[in-house]
Amino acid sequence: MQRPFFLAFAALAAVLLGTQVSQAEPIIDCEPEGNARPICGFSNPEDMVALPGDQAILIGEYGASAAATGRLLVLELDSEKQHTVFRGGQGNGAAEPGWGDPTCTTPPGEKFNSHGIDLVRRDDGRLQLLVIQHGSREAVELFEVMGEGINWRVEWRGCVPAPPNASLNSVAAISNGDFYTTQMVPLDPPVDLTKDIPRHITGHAFAWSQSDASFRKIGGTDGAMPNGIVTSADGRYIYMNATAENSIRKIEVATGRELGRATVDTPDNARWSPDGRVLIASLASDLTGEDFGACVSITRGACDIPFKIVALDPDSMTIVETLYETDGAPMGAGTVGLRVGDELFIGSFHGDRILRVNLKLPGS
Repeated sequence: MQRPFFLAFAALAAVLLGTQVSQAEPIIDCEPEGNARPICGFSNPEDMVALPGDQAILIGEYGASAAATGRLLVLELDSEKQHTVFRGGQGNGAAEPGWGDPTCTTPPGEKFNSHGIDLVRRDDGRLQLLVIQHGSREAVELFEVMGEGINWRVEWRGCVPAPPNASLNSVAAISNGDFYTTQMVPLDPPVDLTKDIPRHITGHAFAWSQSDASFRKIGGTDGAMPNGIVTSADGRYIYMNATAENSIRKIEVATGRELGRATVDTPDNARWSPDGRVLIASLASDLTGEDFGACVSITRGACDIPFKIVALDPDSMTIVETLYETDGAPMGAGTVGLRVGDELFIGSFHGDRILRVNLKLPGS
């Protein structure tokens, strides 16, 4: 069954593909603007993580539509060559004990669509990639990442089926095999973004435990469209974006106590920066369902939804810096900001490119 709410908030507009919407004017040129240079040749590169050594990044693509086969790919940073490391239906790898729910024994099917991803060094020293996908099943897929430098491969090791009626969005991993994930909306009843952005509670965050292979709801996380999530290394705290509330919360997982909240316009994915701050992709505050539908309607290039990447101090829970901001070209609709050295890599929920931003150069 195809589920209508697969992607981060912006990508939720994919439900509008079957709706008559105004046609957006895409950004076709793949030319730099100021300190931002697009790298083209992708298909909806919604989320990304840095690989050890900082010579490559791993990108999750959603694919062309809810029915299309997405992929996981590695981008070499020096040459900017792309290598597909997993595509739906490949079936490489086998389930292993200690990697997810023991009842999940088969790799994802051909309809594989990557959504939120996270990478963690497990306590046993192996690298684990967690991928939320909605194509062949609603689940968190678990892959082992192997290699070094620019040479990487992944093999499927297990999965965790999503809780009943939950459309998951983002995931944050802990080294002991546990993880946290967000339910943005329920699968039923569906949410129609063509009418309005829901301001009521639509979801919350879950904690999943490897020890008993079970989910539990995390207190204090009920919100309007929970989205990006990151965790402290020890798993004690989570930082959760609530897109339709324009906020990010710091929650103590064990108690559900809210320790702080910051205002961020339409926050999407969150990512730790090497300097200990949380980078948040923030979409324009005045967007409508029609805007998203028009963006998803483009068949080439990139859409022009304004966005910025901001840095959050996780102790004071204040936004301390805007690293990048644009109102269009060379790419709009940014959903993730990943810092590697003095560069910022930005993905998008819909389009053919990512951005590579040189943070040492002045902006446009």
